[in-house]
Amino acid sequence: MRLYVEPMDAVLVEFDERGQVRFDDEEWSTPSLQEIRAILYAAENEMASLRELIDALDASIAPRAADRG
Repeated sequence: MRLYVEPMDAVLVEFDERGQVRFDDEEWSTPSLQEIRAILYAAENEMASLRELIDALDASIAPRAADRG
């Protein structure tokens, strides 16, 4: 995983089920409430961007599949 967290200017590379995180070139840590909010904000924005990408790619394939059938 690589998630850029802009407010922290850091890249999240790993997390575990206990809520600990590891940023690029850093050790494991438990994020503060402010850091958790920044991570969640970045993750939600990334999910929205990925959804847009998926929708655009799906739409570009759908007409071609319909033309064949």
